[in-house]
Amino acid sequence: MKILVTNDDGIFSPGLVALARTAQRFGQVRVVAPDGEQSAVGQSITIQRPLQYHRMHLDSLDAYRVNGTPADCVALGLYRWEGADLVLSGINLGSNLGHDVWHSGTVGAAKQAMLLGVPAAAFSLALGKDEPEFEPLLVYVERVIRMLLEDQGPKLVNVNLPQNPRGIRWTHQSVRAYNGQVLESKDPIGRKHYWFTATHLTEPEEETDRWAMEQGLISLTPLRLDLTDESWLRRMRQNDQEEK
Repeated sequence: MKILVTNDDGIFSPGLVALARTAQRFGQVRVVAPDGEQSAVGQSITIQRPLQYHRMHLDSLDAYRVNGTPADCVALGLYRWEGADLVLSGINLGSNLGHDVWHSGTVGAAKQAMLLGVPAAAFSLALGKDEPEFEPLLVYVERVIRMLLEDQGPKLVNVNLPQNPRGIRWTHQSVRAYNGQVLESKDPIGRKHYWFTATHLTEPEEETDRWAMEQGLISLTPLRLDLTDESWLRRMRQNDQEEK
């Protein structure tokens, strides 16, 4: 069993090491991760320049750093290792819920793996005021990995972990209205700069990923690469038939 582990927080993130150590219980593990933080890059890939792939010392793990995106790391890691049986991304420092899956580098890495035919899961941890503790969560991470290795399990899963889980729930993605804003300010020498921010305008529906996390439950959301709106497609085809 070959398991490739990556993230978007960078090669030195403690969540990456925690996930890789847990994955070692299931087989041979190789870490291929960005050499710096790549949060919110989604599933973007690098096409304007060549990439570098360097072996490095990381807590005695078989580890490599790449000067690219999480999706780059998955593609290059699978190529250099001649494939893998599973790809794990995370554990991200911060949750990836609802519309976050569109721009999350953590989820983007898992989607890239699935695009290349390898089952994958993205793991993210909600942050609080204190430093995150990964050890109490690893029993749940192990359960998810075991589920992914079963033939009947989903092939692409977004996993969100609260600080103190009281259970696990299968959920669907929360889709909420929010007001995207651009905040303009100035740096210490007077140059303008901008921050992107958003405030949610509606409460999460029951059985969604956000709802589960608010209840202290680990959220498991099966994802797919096909973004087709099936209900609208059926309606449009029906309209086409009626017009003939």
